[in-house]
Amino acid sequence: MNSLEELTYYCSLFDLYKSLLTDKQRDIMEKHLYYDLSLNEIAQDLGISRAGVLDSIEHSKDNLKSYEEKLHLFERNEKLSKKISESNLSNEEKKELIEVIYYGI
Repeated sequence: MNSLEELTYYCSLFDLYKSLLTDKQRDIMEKHLYYDLSLNEIAQDLGISRAGVLDSIEHSKDNLKSYEEKLHLFERNEKLSKKISESNLSNEEKKELIEVIYYGI
């Protein structure tokens, strides 16, 4: 998995399972994944060590993978999206259904 695929994967897992992380883990992962802040920037912003930030990110990623292994929500969403994309629905209908799957809209 290349770095862009890995980033996309963890962003998707984070979207699905972020409520299962602690507030601190959620804050650090949001800064890391969405705002692309460096470890030093996150550490300075939160008043913790760089090593603490790295440890939290690694622990959070392990947790996210563990949740996916147990719940399979990401895998389910990917399968549903693929089936919708291959269906005979209009492009607008496909877009709406995929948004419901990923965003609950």
